[in-house]
Amino acid sequence: MNDTDPTPSASFSAEDTACMRRALQLATHARDAENEVPVGAVLVLDGTIVGLGWNRNITLHDPSAHAEIMALRAAGEKLANHRLTGATLYVTLEPCAMCAMALIHARIGRVVYAATDPKTGAAGSVFDTLVDPRHNHRVEVQGGLLAEESAAMLREFFRARR
Repeated sequence: MNDTDPTPSASFSAEDTACMRRALQLATHARDAENEVPVGAVLVLDGTIVGLGWNRNITLHDPSAHAEIMALRAAGEKLANHRLTGATLYVTLEPCAMCAMALIHARIGRVVYAATDPKTGAAGSVFDTLVDPRHNHRVEVQGGLLAEESAAMLREFFRARR
């Protein structure tokens, strides 16, 4: 797993860093409380956290229960809307293709991720799903925020499982 995005984005704000730190806390919870792959997600709209998620696919026996999907579900329920136009998702691992398409359908405005996923990443490392110009919605993508912390947690998790 790469520790940083190969093409780091522009600088991140203090709010970006705080939200990613919260996502890392959720990833820790996934690992420690549910023995899940440590990925966490925080969804913010107009400066307010509207959805939190962490990987729960093993716990819930649900292949779609990735951190991003859980955060989208929580926000949709909270806001009583399937559209989350302009929201920012902070996630500790680059989204996969499934999550990327859900983010596009929800009209997320921005995705900030920590570590790249060289096997299934859909924000530029393997696939360019989030930024494909054929979609009717555009998502701004920035990668590499607190990448080393996230990558280290993931490496340690998988190393311990082998």
